[in-house]
Formats: sequence, structure tokens, C-alpha cells
Amino acid sequence: MQITSPEFKQNARAALADPNLQKALRHVRSNFIDKRAKAAGALPEFEALRDNARDIKNHTLAHLDLYLEAYEDRVRQAGGEVHYAETAETARDIIRSICERAGAKTVTKGKSMIAEEINLNDYLEEHGITPVETDLGEYIIQLRHEPPSHIIAPAVHLTREQVEESFRKSHTDLAPDRDLTEPTELLAEARAKLRERFLAADVGITGANFLVAETGTSVIVTNEGNGDLTQILPRVHIVIASIEKITPTLNDVSQIMRLLARSATGQDMSVYTTFSTGPRRPEDPDGPDEYHVVILDNGRTGMLGSDFQEALRCIRCGACMNHCPVYHAIGGHAYGWVYPGPIGAVLDPQLIGVDKAGNLPNASTFCGRCEAVCPMRIPLPNMMRHWREREFERHLSPAVARYGIGFWAFFARRPRLYQWATRLAMRVLANRAIGKGRYTSLPLAGGWTKYRDFPAPEGRTFQEQWSARRKAS
Repeated sequence: MQITSPEFKQNARAALADPNLQKALRHVRSNFIDKRAKAAGALPEFEALRDNARDIKNHTLAHLDLYLEAYEDRVRQAGGEVHYAETAETARDIIRSICERAGAKTVTKGKSMIAEEINLNDYLEEHGITPVETDLGEYIIQLRHEPPSHIIAPAVHLTREQVEESFRKSHTDLAPDRDLTEPTELLAEARAKLRERFLAADVGITGANFLVAETGTSVIVTNEGNGDLTQILPRVHIVIASIEKITPTLNDVSQIMRLLARSATGQDMSVYTTFSTGPRRPEDPDGPDEYHVVILDNGRTGMLGSDFQEALRCIRCGACMNHCPVYHAIGGHAYGWVYPGPIGAVLDPQLIGVDKAGNLPNASTFCGRCEAVCPMRIPLPNMMRHWREREFERHLSPAVARYGIGFWAFFARRPRLYQWATRLAMRVLANRAIGKGRYTSLPLAGGWTKYRDFPAPEGRTFQEQWSARRKAS
């Protein structure tokens, strides 16, 4: 996936001016938020589960090396193989090597953000292997040659009319006058097309919501059943996941899963929850002959012990972006890389560099809604603030912003001068207020007042009010 995060501001402007995108994004606001609130409210122990899930993940991250070793041992006992990849390049090479040994020409894929992160589809195509996305949303955007715009709803940026257009353009062997005005008709057409690919695939690749150290099991949750067909029908099943997907026990997984679907789609549980442990055994009626797990690092060990370790608790539910006013306005593609929204503003600078993704932590109102709904209680605003500090320290932020903060810091370190300056500023600004206490323009604030009025300060400065209250008491 091409990185366009440095052009975030231009991307955002284009997104705001895109009528189809703005129409599609209304579904994010109307569908996800209310459903999540209803599902969480119906479970009395929801908040206690959040605390427990946080503690499970914190414990796992503190002992990650031990759980990775235990997981690898269990997978091999079950007849599978574990491959470690420090970089995206290594992960791609491992997967290609497995596919080539299997003589694979076609690969079916379940939805995987890690596959997007390592740009797997393009790489496989370059080596003569055809990847077929089997999740409906991923299938649609693959036809359109687009990356996903959301962690759990990859095609949420599209309208029904755009999907119909893509099907007519791609499925040219079908009758041109067929009726595709209903979503059910689009679904039936995609299902028929994908059935052919499921049966022809030599290798199936899935992601993993969890890797269970206790049993060597990989767990996926889907609402379409495509993940089951992807890993059962081909001769080889490859699981690709990042190191933080490790979870100690099946009991731990069961607790976190009670949060996952409720936070993501407002369901009590996803329609399909599939546990896979190794290749087919002699008594099994189906399943792959080979089972491989590729565990990716790609910069995540650098987060351990840092200000950003807590982001590794993420279970990819998408709740943070579902509730983010910035995501609501511009969608996921504007962020310019794999992970959009608040979690992307934290992960992307770590994975591709603050020099490329330093704009993303600035795309936040710091309203705190992302942290309030995160099932794993990840302090996302606090970590975005840390990235802003890193950006400032490396002189990557705009010069005007750096000098402005330096100018403010000069006064902030001198309390008496600061108090005198703020009183003077209040007097000057009061003379510029119009109507009911607003400014239509302000020096050095054109980026704000170009689009909205700036609220005028009311009455005296905070220090003056505080002093008056202390004297009165």
C-alpha cells in the first residue's frame, strides 16, 4: 500500500469535498455508535470485563517472550510450523516460499490487516500467484484496486451505487441487464463468484484475532463464514498475525471475545468464531494438510517498555474510529496508510516513522471519545500527545507552530510577565469581538477562523478570577 500520510492535509481536503464519501460516512455515525451502546448497556459486567481484558493483555505483554515460546511449542506438537518475521519483507518471503512449495497459483484470503500492512497481495501477484479476497468488503475494494478504509468494514467508504458499478465493470461474463439494485442481489453475485475461487485455491491465508499459547490455536471471528472456507478447503493454511495477538489461555480469549463483537458491530457475538489447531488429523473429515503461522514483529518490539506499549492491547474492533469525529468527517483513506482513526494515529508513526505519519496525531480534537469506548482501555489521546512531543523534538512540526509554542513557553516560565501579558491580550481581544462574543479573524489563527468563528474570552483571566475567589473566601 502506497504511503500518503505526509499528504494528510491534502487527503482530508479531498475527502471533505467528495460527495459519495460523505454520503457513505453517514452510515458510520448512524450504525456503529448506537449499536455498540445498546450492546454494552445490556451486559451488566461490561465495564468489569474491560478491566479484566486490560489486565490480561498487560500481563501477556509483560511476559510476551514466554507466551510466544509456549505457543510455538504447542503448534509444533499439533503438527504445524511457526515462522518469525522481523520485517514485512521477511514475512512476504516466508509466505511466498510456502506458496511456491505448494505449487500455488491461486490463494484465497480472509480479511487481514497484517496482510495489508506487509502489502502481501501486490507481492504475490508480482510472483505469479493470484490472491483472492473472500471477505465481501475486501472483495469489493480488491475489484476497485483500493485499500480498506476501516479495520472491520473495509468498504464502508462506498455507496451501494459504487459497488454496483464495480460489479458490472468486473463481472463482464454476466448479463449486462441483470438487476443489482438490491444489496441482496449484490451479495448473491459475490457469493457465486467467490465459490469458484474457494474450490480452486491451493493455499488459504487468514489473519488471527487471537493466538492461544495454551493450545497453539489461532482464532478468527467473521460474519460471513469466508474464513472457514479459506482455511478448510485448500491444502495449505497460512495464518499471519503480529506478536501482540498472543493470549495466554482459552479462558482469557473467551473473556475478551465478550467485548470484541459488542465494541465492533454491536453484536453479542460474531456469527462465526473458528478455532484452528494444526493441520488435519487422520480422523478429521476436512482441513489442510499443512498449517503454518507467520508471526510478524515489524517494529512492535520497539513499543514494549515505551510510552506506546499500551497500544499493543488493541484487539482491532474499530470502536475508536467509529466514535471519532475526525474519522466521521474524512474517512480512513485520508490517513494515508493501513491503520486509520485514533489507533492509526498511534500505530502508524511507530510502524512507518513519525517523519511520515507525524501529521496523524495532530488530527484529533482530544475529545476523549476513543479512550472512553476502547474495550481495552487504551489511553489513545495521551499517546497521541506523546507523538506530538516526538514530532516537536525532531523539528518535524511546522516552523510557525514551533516558534509559537516557544513564544508561549517564554511567557509561561515567567508567571508575572505571563499574567501581565494575558491581561493585556484580554483587553485587546475584547475590542475585536463582534456580535455575541466571537471573532471572525485573529492574527496567527487564520487556520481556525477561515472555517469558523473563534469564541471570545468571557470577563477576566483565569488568574484574576482565581485570585478574586481566594480573597472572597
